[in-house]
Amino acid sequence: MYHQALIDVAAPAQTGGTPERIALLAGAIRSLDEDLPLARLYLERLSGLLVTAEAAEGQDLLPAGPMRTDGVAKGGLAGWQLRRVVAHVDAYLQGPVLTSTLAEVAQLSTGHFCRAFKISTGETPHGYIIRQRIRRAQLLMRDTRDTLSQIACSCGLSDQAHLTRLFRRLVGTTPLVWRRSWQHGG
Repeated sequence: MYHQALIDVAAPAQTGGTPERIALLAGAIRSLDEDLPLARLYLERLSGLLVTAEAAEGQDLLPAGPMRTDGVAKGGLAGWQLRRVVAHVDAYLQGPVLTSTLAEVAQLSTGHFCRAFKISTGETPHGYIIRQRIRRAQLLMRDTRDTLSQIACSCGLSDQAHLTRLFRRLVGTTPLVWRRSWQHGG
């Protein structure tokens, strides 16, 4: 009976996991040492609740990091290379980020780096950099009162028009409309 109540609590919710549901489910897992299939079900449901809650916090933001992170792909970058490239992009996003520099960071030729990056992440180095610039712009629009022109410059973009063009392509709306909907929605 207790286990059935926990299954009901663990049932996927459309609104995500409340802290109470998550705490109850996490506490129940400890008592399931003897019933491993039931424990696995609880863990899967708990994971779903946590992912749903995390997604609700960052709604409408572009994803951080590489799009594809399903492990090392044959012909792709090694884990240490990808981590170093991602860290370099994050550190120098406000200025020009050259593919040749990223290739040096990964200790590869530019051509080999571009192929390996695409295999590892599913996107080109340039596409990744643009997505990270727009994500940073989203964070700045959400967390500061800077003008869109200031945000464009601090994201390594030439001007507000450049920001608007790229933003519309990736997000599907203009930065101004996105910012207003974020402010009124939150």
